[in-house]
Amino acid sequence: MPKMKSHRGARKTFSVTATGKIKRHKMNRRHILTSKERKRKRHLRKATLVSNANEAKVREMLLM
Repeated sequence: MPKMKSHRGARKTFSVTATGKIKRHKMNRRHILTSKERKRKRHLRKATLVSNANEAKVREMLLM
């Protein structure tokens, strides 16, 4: 049986912190930024953690 491969899109999208939590970037920061408020865009810059509901699925894609 060959080795399992991790999901390449997930590998590029998520990163794992030193404590084992999974970090992600927020959505809605790609285009049409002129209609979004400065405060909203500023908050979208910061990365956040994957929710508990989705963490198991993301770990499966990353083969952790």
